[in-house]
Amino acid sequence: MVSEGRQGGDEAVPFADLRKRLDSEMDQISRQLQALTSARDRLEGLLDAVLAISGELELGEVLQRIVTTATHLCKARYGALGVLDEEGEHLEQFITVGLDDAERQALAGVDFPRGEGVLGLLIQNPEPLRLDDISAHPASVGYPPGHPRIRSLLGVAISVRGEIYGDLYLSERLDGRPFEHGDQEVLLALASAAGIAIESAHLFKQVRDSAENFQRLLLPVLPDLSPYSAATIYRPATRPNHLGGDWYDAIRLPDGTLGIVIGDVCGHDLPAAATMAQMRNMLRALFYDRQSPPSDVLHQLDITLDSTCSDSPGTTVLAGRVEPAEEDFVLDWCTAGHLPPLVITPDGQAAYLPDEPGLPLGVDATLPRPDHRTRLRPGSTVVFFTDGLVEHPARSIDEGLDSLVELATTHAGQPVGDLVHALADHHPSDGHDDLAILALRLPARP
Repeated sequence: MVSEGRQGGDEAVPFADLRKRLDSEMDQISRQLQALTSARDRLEGLLDAVLAISGELELGEVLQRIVTTATHLCKARYGALGVLDEEGEHLEQFITVGLDDAERQALAGVDFPRGEGVLGLLIQNPEPLRLDDISAHPASVGYPPGHPRIRSLLGVAISVRGEIYGDLYLSERLDGRPFEHGDQEVLLALASAAGIAIESAHLFKQVRDSAENFQRLLLPVLPDLSPYSAATIYRPATRPNHLGGDWYDAIRLPDGTLGIVIGDVCGHDLPAAATMAQMRNMLRALFYDRQSPPSDVLHQLDITLDSTCSDSPGTTVLAGRVEPAEEDFVLDWCTAGHLPPLVITPDGQAAYLPDEPGLPLGVDATLPRPDHRTRLRPGSTVVFFTDGLVEHPARSIDEGLDSLVELATTHAGQPVGDLVHALADHHPSDGHDDLAILALRLPARP
């Protein structure tokens, strides 16, 4: 079959040739569309990768996420991130992904690379490195025993504030092909975002450490409370802002009794920490000034807050007095919405003291607050704590309290200092709130 001739005397073109030309152009358009789709998908993947890396705040998690994201983005089997030492001459940390259990077992006992051979090329010259065959490069020094045999390598440097922080390496594309220029460009873009994420993680650590130090400076160092044995511990929250409002205090009072306070100001910011410091100081003054039951001390504190702090955050407090009796000890206490004390008897049994929690401070200063009194056997331990020790979003508060009883029973025989550390280390909470513990161990006889 012959197509119609062209006007102007052009020769007729066979239909088969037209079809072939059309098929070729369609194939070319299809390849261009695939390339555009691939580029779009890769760009979307890069943006998702940048968001994923930027979402981490802990440095260790940031570094691990960078390597994992790079391998997924460039479809590589193996990935590694080497962190340079202070002199910038050797690797002091080497984070890897992609090794299976057998490969990790084969490398057990083998020290991680320090930046010799091909890996050292990026240290000496922080320009992108792309090799199709590592062993063919003059700088190659082979592999340590048990190391998987790899051929291809793609590496780029990571800079933080203009200084080389480390190197990002990929090896072995999953499709078996060498790394391409497009892989290199994507990895360079990712490394740029990684540098910002690493800097943010460093800044976050500085802020967190400063906040934690500030918080600890606000907490008291307990005086010698002999013949009582006391121990305290404070743990900041795992959330980004480590400032919190938990505090404790123990003071000798003029009448010879021992004053105990544990409290929790709502919030995780500077105002919460400042309010905590104000309340701790006011409670100390009220304890010294008013030789009266703990309920009166908390009532006066509530009135003071109501008249001086119009926007005071919600606060729970437990205030108590401990004094010896003829054959045992007496604990008088009152709570403003706080959790009850946990008593561990000398034989290792643990139980909470029954009480009426009452309302937190700042709700209604006119309502009365009941006092509670209990006798404690010599050698008993009373644990005062904040809700950060037991709260977990997946469990009820009662389940957390029950778990704390089991934990306290398990560690009941330990010295009081070891006890508070055991409770803080193995707490049943999710760690998203700061916690404070004050444990008071009574002497063997009044």
